[in-house]
Amino acid sequence: MLNGLLINYAIDAVRPVAFWITVTIFSALLTGAIITLFIKKENIVPYMKAAISAFFVYALVIGILLIILDIAKHFDSAYLEENYVDKSVTYYVMLPAVVSLVILLIAALFVEIRHILGKKRIEETRADGILKIINIVLFVIALIAVIVTVVLIGIYYGKRINGDGYYTADGTGFSQAALYTGAALIVALAVALALIFDKSKADFNSKMIARAGISIALSFVLSYVALFKLPQGGTVTLASLLPVMLFAYSYGLKRGIVVGFIYGLMQSLQDPFIIHPAQFLLDYPVAFAMIGTAGLFANVRLPSQLKFAFGAIFAGVLRFVSHVISGVFAFGAYAPAGQDHLLYSLAYNSFVFVDIAIAIAAGVLLLTNKAFARIIEEK
Repeated sequence: MLNGLLINYAIDAVRPVAFWITVTIFSALLTGAIITLFIKKENIVPYMKAAISAFFVYALVIGILLIILDIAKHFDSAYLEENYVDKSVTYYVMLPAVVSLVILLIAALFVEIRHILGKKRIEETRADGILKIINIVLFVIALIAVIVTVVLIGIYYGKRINGDGYYTADGTGFSQAALYTGAALIVALAVALALIFDKSKADFNSKMIARAGISIALSFVLSYVALFKLPQGGTVTLASLLPVMLFAYSYGLKRGIVVGFIYGLMQSLQDPFIIHPAQFLLDYPVAFAMIGTAGLFANVRLPSQLKFAFGAIFAGVLRFVSHVISGVFAFGAYAPAGQDHLLYSLAYNSFVFVDIAIAIAAGVLLLTNKAFARIIEEK
């Protein structure tokens, strides 16, 4: 119990500090960019690159700290009992997901190492061959880890469906078939859009992996800067979706959807509100994968600000639809007595548009700067 109190105290103490530190650093870097523009405009590109790199390092450090505290919190028996969560959720859901993400990150790191060695033209082909084998093995292990994670999540929530009054009670609106069908249809739509509007290959070179990592890390840290939270999940943040949206705008739908999916998994670790496998998909990986469609209008002949804004609006609508389906068929029990479940879900999930509006405003402001626009559009 004492350890649990200490962990919760640490989380309560660190989060507001992280909030204000993040706001301060972000404001300082933005102020520096404005000053650089007025004093020596030609230095803005190197300044922006240095500022983004510095913020990424900060994001990586603070992000790791916060996610460690979150995982520790979900191991605490008092927290789990207070939130009516079985302690086995940490073993079936939290830990497998974290392990999968770590292995994927290590695999991506080895891709970068091979790229660096290739750039330096080191003729140690044996070393390169060993790294290649390690890389393949890591990606195979990562794939197995992801499959095992999905199976474990299915087992955990599958056991809690049968015989649970919440799922079977009349009037709750709960429907497994509707949840799975909704998730499948949204995924199919995203895949169709990616195939039709993004003709590039879905490969990731080392530069893309680096930018994807930066985008996910920045989005993850900014998601802790919460402006307000809703009781059954859902948060309005300080433009946390912007980095992932800018990545999708730069690299297209296919890669954007993959990065959004990974970011959605990380969101599920941060503050999970999960009652069913299909609801988990709709509210986390699928919903945030839809943010990857923000690059839909990237190749249209329009000013970059408009292309980004239109794509972000479209991505926000798809994310909203994903949350609404989850709200209607998984969270209907939370609707006030006599209120239509669809209307309840539409109203509850309207927070998405506030979150998207903040990201659009910040993105349009940044893309107004030509130097920043050039950095984003570099492939």
